[in-house]
Amino acid sequence: MDAATENRSEPALLPALLAGLEAGMVGALWMLAWLGTSSVWQQRSFWTPENLMSTAFNRDASLAPGFTASTWTGLALYLLIYSLLGAVFAVAVRGRVPRTRVMLLAVVFGLAWYYISFQGMFKVAMPLVALLHVERSTVLGHLVYGTMLGRFPLYVERLMGTRHEPAAVVVDQGPPGIEAPAVEESPGEPVEKTKEGPASEP
Repeated sequence: MDAATENRSEPALLPALLAGLEAGMVGALWMLAWLGTSSVWQQRSFWTPENLMSTAFNRDASLAPGFTASTWTGLALYLLIYSLLGAVFAVAVRGRVPRTRVMLLAVVFGLAWYYISFQGMFKVAMPLVALLHVERSTVLGHLVYGTMLGRFPLYVERLMGTRHEPAAVVVDQGPPGIEAPAVEESPGEPVEKTKEGPASEP
């Protein structure tokens, strides 16, 4: 396997890390947009998910009716956690999983993180988040996150300046040492192959 094929199948660590951070942040923003919209449908504040997350530092933040100074804390914590998760995922699967399965694996990763965090760790670390979040909306939000995270190979290609192109067609030139005869062709005139004998005098 040559160097070009190896680099394409397994990107370098730094591009994969940066691409995972970017994909994780984009996925977190889309997830928060969905969670905020679903909160409005449930007649709650758009910023309820961020306010709940900010209870990691301020237990009274979940009672805020809208955007407050504590909302910034919850927003930053969401982006930090899910960006780092994206980086971990990208580094873990780079070059080890076929590209056609990366999206599916990313969605499974997002769902697995929901159950590990909201149904497990947060019950101890952030009990208000585990108690007051809307389970169905949050699960769907993690599906959105996983879908966006699965696009990280596109970010890797952009960072490395490479694109997947079809392999070049190799023309068989025959046995070594024998060159195919060159045919010169004048523009606009078809080449006719004729068998001529010796020139005859009129």
